[in-house]
Amino acid sequence: MRDHPHEGAAAPGERGSTDGVPTGVRPAGGSPAEIPEVWHGSATNRFQWLLAAVGAACLALGVDLAVNSTWTSGLAPLVMAVVGCVAAGLLVLFGTLAFVRVAVRVDDDCLEVRCGHMGVPRRRIPLDTVVGADFAPRVTPRHWGGWGYRWRPEQGTAVVVRRGEAMVLRLGDGRTFTVTVDDAEGAVRCVRERLRLRRPASTA
Repeated sequence: MRDHPHEGAAAPGERGSTDGVPTGVRPAGGSPAEIPEVWHGSATNRFQWLLAAVGAACLALGVDLAVNSTWTSGLAPLVMAVVGCVAAGLLVLFGTLAFVRVAVRVDDDCLEVRCGHMGVPRRRIPLDTVVGADFAPRVTPRHWGGWGYRWRPEQGTAVVVRRGEAMVLRLGDGRTFTVTVDDAEGAVRCVRERLRLRRPASTA
């Protein structure tokens, strides 16, 4: 995991350059010879494991209350406490484990993003719907309102698992899709080369 100290990444909705690239997002160079046939990248956030442990503790507390409770104030309060602890534990546990890791794959046809070790949630974006790709040196949860799979109506969607570099796809509907991934510049070069190779066929 890399967390770059550079400031100035574009927050959602910001525009600053005359060529349509958001402020804080810059082009990524590279030779076509360096572009792999299939690009793989990932990013992880170890802090999410701490939150997952909190969720597991809540779940364990709920189970312990259900099995070993000696409450004498009635059944209803006990049931409410058990259900509350179990529900909170499951919500935190699965909500964090889903975004401990993100994996990105780019091939000739699409970009695919898989979250967590089970690969869900998952997003597949056909390159036919992509008009450009940019490199953002620093994206933070503050830009998108938190960790995980985020959506903002004025901007688009994002998968944010850690602070740092990210790839920003510009889609044909005017929205963007942002994903925090290590070697985001390599991902941008790969997508741009794929788009460059597709243009002659689409305009023929």
